Amino acid sequence: MATSRWTDAGAQPVSLRRRGPVLERAILDAALEQLSTVGWSGLTMEGVAAGAQTGKAAVYRRWPSKAELVADALRSGFPGLDDAPDHGSVREDLYQLCRRVRGTMYSRSGYALRSVLYECDSASADRFHELILHRVIEPANRLFREVVRRGIERGDVRPDATGDLVFDVIPGLMMYRQKVCGSEWSDEDIAAMIDQVMVPLLRPHRG
Repeated sequence: MATSRWTDAGAQPVSLRRRGPVLERAILDAALEQLSTVGWSGLTMEGVAAGAQTGKAAVYRRWPSKAELVADALRSGFPGLDDAPDHGSVREDLYQLCRRVRGTMYSRSGYALRSVLYECDSASADRFHELILHRVIEPANRLFREVVRRGIERGDVRPDATGDLVFDVIPGLMMYRQKVCGSEWSDEDIAAMIDQVMVPLLRPHRG
């Protein structure tokens, strides 16, 4: 099936008009691409339309403002944090879950979200802080709690290791190292955090 036609001049192929979900996906992808290259300040509706090979009116019909478009683009691009597979020990469960959280933080949407938070005004920033809360922090916290509950049932986590501060340790360390120190988390760094901090913190007390 043909996906393009020739202009009257016969020189350049022009994409056939797309509609519905296909066009919306192209617009959202173009918005993410703009965020990753020119950031929040440089993103324009015109630039997104050009990247999606559509008209500006098609973008504005769906998203009346830049903030609404960017929020939907980020929301659609985040990798899901839906479950925490059982790997047989709390150490391995936490290690694998942290690697997935890292993948979310360093996904295209994760990079784009950080660029937005650094650049946009305070009114817009509130919208995007809510997005990271609901799409990353809350799902990750729910899964960390599931992993710890599973460890308590196995007997490799002390029963009282369920306070909120316990579940702040991993995201706190990961965000501090990434945002304040500007360093990424290698697999070795994640393993060290689990082995040197979390396992001793969660280990049952021995009489």
